[in-house]
Amino acid sequence: MQTVTKKLSELKRPNKNVRLHGDRQIKEYIRSIEMFGQIRPIVIDETNTILAGNGLFQALQIMGRETADCYVVGNLTVNQKKKLMLVDNKIFELGVNDSNVFDEILRELDGDIDIPGYDDELLRVLTANAKEADEIITSYGNFSEEKIQEMKTAQPLTPRLQQLPPQNDQQTEPTEQPQSVQRFVTCPKCGEKIWL
Repeated sequence: MQTVTKKLSELKRPNKNVRLHGDRQIKEYIRSIEMFGQIRPIVIDETNTILAGNGLFQALQIMGRETADCYVVGNLTVNQKKKLMLVDNKIFELGVNDSNVFDEILRELDGDIDIPGYDDELLRVLTANAKEADEIITSYGNFSEEKIQEMKTAQPLTPRLQQLPPQNDQQTEPTEQPQSVQRFVTCPKCGEKIWL
């Protein structure tokens, strides 16, 4: 695979992009680029339209970079280009981590767990020995004075309140009275649903 260097200003975002790139993902892309450089090319067609790598492109733009390594895929039909966009996003999702190898690599890092894409606190818990794990569990929910002051002065988050219809296998006819609704808030940090 031969890559070429292209100016970011020459690259075009596609009209439709399947993958949405949130702030956290872009931030982690930037951390990764700062740590390792651009390790994957942006895939483009002969018109410089991005087929794969929109998040990477966005991160490079935010960093103020002027160029990117690109891989040009030519002679694809319109349908093949669309399929390539779908393939790039889906095939990666089909893999799973081998938790034993993951744990082994974390141990080999010997505490050097600044890894883009991973939550530092989670990695700290995963790499803790029994004594450290006890300390983490014991200190859960305790905040330093500095953190308490920070929370007091922080702007309140307006959680996105979402509603779901009740879990029910049978279709029901709509009625004038709404049925009970299960409500939840999505945690802005981890994305977990917190049921109300």
